[in-house]
Amino acid sequence: MRKNYVLPILCLVVALLSSGQVNAGGQSGTQQPTVLKDAFKDKFRIGVAINRGQYLGEDPRAEKVIKEHFNSLSPENCLKSENLQPREGEFFFEDADKFVAFAKENDMHILGHTLIWHSQAPRWFFTDDNGEQVSPEVLKERMRNHIHTVVGRYKGKIDGWDVVNEAIEDNGEWRNSKFYQILGEDFIKLAFQFAHEADPDAELYYNDYSMALPGRRQGVVNMVKPLQEAGIKIDGIGMQGHVGMDDPDIAEFEKSMLAYSDLGLKIMVIELDLSALPSPWRNMGANISDQAAYQKEMNPYTDGLPQEVETEWENRYLDFFRLFLKHSDKVTRVTLWGVSDANSWKNNFPMRGRTDYPLLFDRDYQAKPIVNRLIQEAAKY
Repeated sequence: MRKNYVLPILCLVVALLSSGQVNAGGQSGTQQPTVLKDAFKDKFRIGVAINRGQYLGEDPRAEKVIKEHFNSLSPENCLKSENLQPREGEFFFEDADKFVAFAKENDMHILGHTLIWHSQAPRWFFTDDNGEQVSPEVLKERMRNHIHTVVGRYKGKIDGWDVVNEAIEDNGEWRNSKFYQILGEDFIKLAFQFAHEADPDAELYYNDYSMALPGRRQGVVNMVKPLQEAGIKIDGIGMQGHVGMDDPDIAEFEKSMLAYSDLGLKIMVIELDLSALPSPWRNMGANISDQAAYQKEMNPYTDGLPQEVETEWENRYLDFFRLFLKHSDKVTRVTLWGVSDANSWKNNFPMRGRTDYPLLFDRDYQAKPIVNRLIQEAAKY
């Protein structure tokens, strides 16, 4: 009597597929991850900065991408001092509380961005009731109160803080901010000291942009060493990744990574986005027709990237991620500055009204081909 082997064979195939021993393509082995956080889970965290509408649930398409692909969250604005304490002694925590709650509900690693930054600090921080510049003692006490109040509120909830942002110039000198004018170099030490007092278990970071520049690289090293010698807790360096097609040089970016790692610091690549547009930094005339031509020249891809440009853009992203993967023993996090091209700040910087394509998800919140290429690249390491 002829036996029917079809049913047992089908059952075996189903069992193997269910167990992951065979994937849908017929290959043996574990099925390849399909989302970024799974692909990089043994390398470093994959983070994203989110805006108010996204953590309030007003952008469901963005929320889906956030939950599927990322495991670390930074807020774009709600933890900056001008938003938290717009007037002295009047703290506004409603948005920040909702950001932290959203991150906790989704089991995310949480970043606090940022405690001390010259660019988005309220004016009252540096002046008295008469509009005069405050004394070092007053500014020191205002810093202490702000940092203790904010970090203390989220003690045990926020995992790491961007304590100071952008204190060094391109040439390695100190930025002549109000913090520096009033307190000198001590403002850095005080900020880290106050943050550590408020939450001894939180990691503490220094962030800056254009970190591949040799001058800024050395300036940051020169800033960190005295902190370490004084026993001030500093855990890592955040290297802002607002990069373009031609700048920075990846080899110089790597030199900075190694310089900071040699200090015993963790490396985080933060605020990562890759502009596909030409840089407008050049001399311009005053002729109106020249200005119009210039505007058009600086916004060439209003209907999408040509295929050759998109391929070049993808390859540039891959080159950076290959660098991060090469040094995954030093890199603890890579954070994209925004979820999709639709809400990227690069559409309006440094010129308003441009159409840029700097992120991994398009204006419809669909994964670009680069996402799958990054997943495949991670599997090689």
